[in-house]
Amino acid sequence: MNAESIRKLIRSGEHQGTTSGVAGDKVQANLVILPRKYAFDFLLFAIRNKKAVPIIEVMEDGQYESRYARNSDIRTDIPKYNIYRNGELIETVDEVSSYWQDDFVTFLIGCSFTFEQAIMDGGIDIKHIKEKKNVAMYKTNIDAASAGVFRGQAVVSMRPFKKDEVDKVKEITGKFPDMHGDPVHVGTPGDIGISNISQPDYGDAIDIDDDEVPVFWACGVTPQNVALNAKPDVMITHLPGHMFITDINNDEFKD
Repeated sequence: MNAESIRKLIRSGEHQGTTSGVAGDKVQANLVILPRKYAFDFLLFAIRNKKAVPIIEVMEDGQYESRYARNSDIRTDIPKYNIYRNGELIETVDEVSSYWQDDFVTFLIGCSFTFEQAIMDGGIDIKHIKEKKNVAMYKTNIDAASAGVFRGQAVVSMRPFKKDEVDKVKEITGKFPDMHGDPVHVGTPGDIGISNISQPDYGDAIDIDDDEVPVFWACGVTPQNVALNAKPDVMITHLPGHMFITDINNDEFKD
């Protein structure tokens, strides 16, 4: 099934779950939508925190069709959206047409689902995909570089791998710098402020076997964490794990 057909299923409500593993070699993107008055601060925040917030497209005021996704509508083509008001999550919805404002600026942010496909193409299983779960994501004690009203700690995604697979996984993911790149941490979750690995802040818990080690990547959910401090009037994001599927091939972002 091509990317446009998957977007149509999402728009109609036939697909409402996570998009992990459903789009093959097509780039998926995190989403942040903000009123124009916050757009420069957020763009500066992204530039200063490129590993966590790698921008792949900025859609100007009121625009809702991505140039990377034919016949798309950013207001309807993501399975689930989070609506924040003054830094607080108020609602999770299937579409955001009724919330739309003409001054909205949309940011599409690179997603680790791209390098997941590359890992699997390299012959290594990814546990949460095999178990049909969402990836586990955690708030950390890693300070993001602040910009204007945007400040706070980074979020990471975690995937467990066998110890003898870690070096290969690092090599594969390092080839995708605009999709979070290589890991920011391996093992010892407490070193980055994660007190209980079995209780992720977002996504699903993934068991880590004795012969496995947790590997952590910068995550595009970071803006949702810093929104708690920035408190913009309104901010719309994807529900973690529920991404925007583009028409771009993953290899176009390979370094």
